Amino acid sequence: MSLKIHNTLTGTIDKFIAIDPKRVTMYSCGPTVYNYPHIGNWAAYIYWDTLVRILLANDFKIDRVMNVTDVGHLTSDADEGEDKMAKSARAEGKTAWDVAKFYTEDFINGMNGLGLIMPEHLAKVTNYIPQQFDLIRALKKKGVTYQINDGIYYDTSKFPTYADFAHLNLDAQKAGARVEFNPEKHSSSDFSLWKFSPLNEKRDMEWETPCDIMDDDEKGRMGFPGWALECSTLALYILGNTIDIHTGGIDHVPVHHTNEIAQSEAATGVRFSNYWLHNNHIKINGTKISKSLGNGYTLKDLTDKGFSPLDLRMLVLQGHYRSEGNFTFESLEAAKNRRNNWRNIAALRHQIHSTQNPDAEETLPSFAISSNYRSSRRRLGHSSGPSYY
Repeated sequence: MSLKIHNTLTGTIDKFIAIDPKRVTMYSCGPTVYNYPHIGNWAAYIYWDTLVRILLANDFKIDRVMNVTDVGHLTSDADEGEDKMAKSARAEGKTAWDVAKFYTEDFINGMNGLGLIMPEHLAKVTNYIPQQFDLIRALKKKGVTYQINDGIYYDTSKFPTYADFAHLNLDAQKAGARVEFNPEKHSSSDFSLWKFSPLNEKRDMEWETPCDIMDDDEKGRMGFPGWALECSTLALYILGNTIDIHTGGIDHVPVHHTNEIAQSEAATGVRFSNYWLHNNHIKINGTKISKSLGNGYTLKDLTDKGFSPLDLRMLVLQGHYRSEGNFTFESLEAAKNRRNNWRNIAALRHQIHSTQNPDAEETLPSFAISSNYRSSRRRLGHSSGPSYY
C-alpha cells in the first residue's frame, strides 16, 4: 500500500518513503507540563495517534520520541517573559519539580483515557541537559552562536535557508518590528540556545553553564535550555541526524520548527526531517481557545459533564487534521451518541444466541468481519508503557 503525506517541507502531497523500509523514526511535539492540557492540545495527540496506527497497519515498526518540556519554555517564542514552569510553580506555591511531576502524570493519564498509543520514548527534557550542552558545543564550533548579557544565542544570519521552511520575509519582519525585548540580539529572528539565570536569583531548575560553550569563560554562571534546543537534542540523540517524520501544530511552523531546523542542520550538515506534518487548531463555539475567556476545557471538565474522553476522540476524528475544527457541547453530544451506536453494533455482532442468522454478517459493516481488520487490531493493540530517558 502506498502512503502519501502532505509535507509542510515541500508544500505538496508526497509519497512516503522511509529511510529504513521497516522502521519509521518519528518526533512528536509533546506537552509543556505546567498546567492541564485543554481539548485543543489533545486534538493534536489524537491526530498523531491516527498517523501512528496507519503506519503500524502498513507493517512499519515505529520508533517515536515525544518530549516532556519540564523546563525552558518561555512565555513567548521571542525569548521574552518567564519560563512557564517557574511561573506555574510560583502561582501554585510549589517547586517547579513538583509541578512537572504532577502534570506529567496527568498527561499520561489523559493519554490512557483517550486510548492513545504511548510513544516509545517519552523524554523529559531535564534528563538531557548534558546532551544539550553537546549540541551547543557543536554549533559553537560551526561559528553560529554568540553570547550576550542574558544567554547564548543562535545567529540566524549564518544559516542562509533560515526563512525557507515557513516562507518568512525577514526584511519585512525587521522593518515592522517594535522595540525588541533584548536589543543586544544581532537580529530579531535570533533565538536563545541557553538562557542565563537572572543574577541574584535562585531558580528551582538551573544548571552550571560549561565554560567551553561561553564566549567569556565565566565560571559559575547558572542557566537553563532554550525551548527549540530541547527538541532538536532529543530527536538527534535518540533517533539520529535525519528522521522520517516530525509532527506539531501549525503555530510551530514560523518560529519553533524553523529554529529546530536551523540548529539541527547547522550542527549535522544534513536534512533534519524528511516529512513535516502540522495540525490546525480547534476553536470553541467559533472562538479561539483563551484563558481569559475560560473556554480551555480539560478532560476533567468533560467527564464532570458526563462525557468520556473517547467522546472527544470521536469528535476530533470527524474532522481533517489540516482543517480548523470547532467544538461545541452539542457536537460532543452527537459524537457521544455516534460512538455509543457503533459500540452497540460491535457488541451485537459478538452476541451468541439460537436465532442468530449465519448469513447476518453479510449485512454488517465490513470492518466488523474483515480478517484484515482483526489482524490489524492485533497489531495496533500493543500499548507498551513509555520509557523515560
